[in-house]
Amino acid sequence: MFAATWVFGRIGIDLNNALGLHFFLAPDFQIYQLFTYMFMHAGFSHLFFNMFALWMFGCIMENTWGPRKYLFYYISCGVGAGLVQMLAQFGSLYLLASEQIPGFTMGDIFLVADNSASLLNMWTTVGASGAVYAILLAFGMTYPEERMFIFPLPVPIKAKWFVCLYIVVELFSALATTNDSVAHFAHLGGMLFGWLMIRYWRNQSGGGYGSGMGGGSFFEHMKRNWEQRTGRKADDMNRRDNGNRSESDWDYNAHRKQREEEIDRILDKVRKSGYDSLTEEEKRKLFDGGK
Repeated sequence: MFAATWVFGRIGIDLNNALGLHFFLAPDFQIYQLFTYMFMHAGFSHLFFNMFALWMFGCIMENTWGPRKYLFYYISCGVGAGLVQMLAQFGSLYLLASEQIPGFTMGDIFLVADNSASLLNMWTTVGASGAVYAILLAFGMTYPEERMFIFPLPVPIKAKWFVCLYIVVELFSALATTNDSVAHFAHLGGMLFGWLMIRYWRNQSGGGYGSGMGGGSFFEHMKRNWEQRTGRKADDMNRRDNGNRSESDWDYNAHRKQREEEIDRILDKVRKSGYDSLTEEEKRKLFDGGK
């Protein structure tokens, strides 16, 4: 869509104006813009940073939830971000009108909007930021203890505090700055809808969530997946070799439990200190266990 915006711009067609989200009282507003605006961007840096964050955190959340649930969450939060942004724009219009028009009431808002059509058409929102911020929130709620290095902080910060920091910064920016061309309320709106959706899912039986939802770390989620995969393979091997195995079921299960605990210890070491911290023996055990 970014490439299409550039191509059509060469022939005088502004796709950002057609597909960007206009204020709902503006003449150019169309309901489909609530979906299309999140695929449009104002410039290359705007596109790059949104897609970089989407790649970093979106890959993890898609692997955690599955593609269908992830896509539903992403699109829904993008729409929610657009709704919150338009609500904030409505508040801005009301405040501007009440400051400049004596005796202004809420009933006059539509008359003011009709007389300010050209100005309101300029209130256009583009970008995936609202949906991306919702993905960031989902990562923080799903893996709250995961430590992250964030420039320029000299020490790692847990994902839950990273998300809280972003919320505070966006809230402060939304309230303290004006005319900075950044849709801060859209960012907050995406996070709000994401929080409500995740809270709703968690309150449902099963909730559509995997066993890794609600805590732990990404490495722990990987570990559980590894245990499930290797557990099934071990069971298959047990069935194939049942007639030839000389040890008792009790001894076999004890040895299997011991091997799993050793793999758990190695995976925890990888999570804390990295793969390079493993000894050659530990790397061999991890490789053999993966097979």
